[in-house]
Formats: sequence, structure tokens, C-alpha cells
Amino acid sequence: MSQIRCQVEGIAPLTKTVFRVDLTPDVSFDFQSGQYVLVHMDENDQRPFSIANAAHDNNRLELHIGAEPGNAYAGEVLERMRQEKAIFVSGGHGQAVLQDGDTPIVLVAGGTGFSYTYSILMQSLKDNPQRDITLYWGAKHVEDLYYHDELVSLAAHHPHLTFIPVVENASDDWQGRKGWVHHAVLADYADMSGIQVYIAGRFDMAKVARDDFFARGLGKDSLFGDAYAFI
Repeated sequence: MSQIRCQVEGIAPLTKTVFRVDLTPDVSFDFQSGQYVLVHMDENDQRPFSIANAAHDNNRLELHIGAEPGNAYAGEVLERMRQEKAIFVSGGHGQAVLQDGDTPIVLVAGGTGFSYTYSILMQSLKDNPQRDITLYWGAKHVEDLYYHDELVSLAAHHPHLTFIPVVENASDDWQGRKGWVHHAVLADYADMSGIQVYIAGRFDMAKVARDDFFARGLGKDSLFGDAYAFI
């Protein structure tokens, strides 16, 4: 797959450690919602990041890059973008893409895994706004839910969309769900047959969630996530 040069339009902080990167490809860039790009640092160094914008909005690329202190893997990418104002990428990569149909969708995101689910969410709302879709987004702290207000607004305007934020280390005044994000899903679904689940986050979370969801009847062909190509 050929590399595409992208202009760096902006790098903006979403939290203290997460940055939104807006890129404009020099040529047409086709992908499916749920895919990712590889950022080419050199010939033998390509680093994956989920595409956050929906496939119909393909004249740009939006990435959410988590770069905690000491995370050179992501930090070096951001530094290259800041210095050179351009970057080479390839994509779309990955098979865990939005599936056609009317089957209800459950999106499960941990941290910046939200970017994967956000692309699927926005594409689904455009393609089939009558399709039931529930987004569970888990984070350690409430301030890590950087698109919280936008998602609340989206849910208010789309009766078939439900947004459920889950905070692991919640303060006493947090009125929402607490704990691990996949536990919130289990609390709501005694029977997971008849739905599709799309999941992104830490590999250990994805592995445990897979086992627990299958035990609740989720079909093996109804679980999607890039992690499952590796675990």
C-alpha cells in the first residue's frame, strides 16, 4: 500500500496527555470506518493510529494520540508532525470495520480507543440513523472523557443512540457509572446474542471482555476489534 503525504493542519490538546491531530491528505484517501493508518517514521518503522473521523468525511484525517510522559512511541510522532508540518501515512488498515445491516450495535471504548468507536458511530448515524447503537466509553478520570459533552448532545438529538460514560476513579460527585467499562456492558446485557460489539482499548481489557461476552452468548462472528488479530 502506497504512502500518502499529509499536511498537518493542527495539533490540539484534548486532555493533558491526549492530542487531536488534524491532517489533510495530498490525494484522495479512501478507508472504511473502523480502520487505522500507519504513520511512517522510516522504512522499517510504521506506527498505527485509529482514524477518528467517519469514512464519508474522507477529505481529512482525525487522529487522537495519547502521549503520556515517557511514551516515546507516540511522542516522537507528534514531534515529527510539529517540526515538519507533514507526515506520511498508509491505510486504511484493519478488518474490524462497520458492518452493514440493522443489528443493534454496542461500542466499547477504553481511553483513546474511543477514536475507533467514534468513526463507527458517526458513520452509522449517517448510514442508518434508525439503527440502535450504544456507546460505552471508559476512562480513569472524568476529564479523560474529552468528547463527553458532544456525545451527550448527539444522544439528545438521536433517539436511537445511547451514550454511557464509565469512570474508573470517580469522585464522589460523579453521578454516572463507575468501574471497568466492560463490566458496565455485562451489567446491562444478560444475553448478548443478537447484537454486534465493536471494542477498542488495552489488549488485556479486550481479551477479558471477549471471554466474558462470549459467555453471555455473543456470536463469535459478531465481535470486532483490531486487538483480536493479535490476541
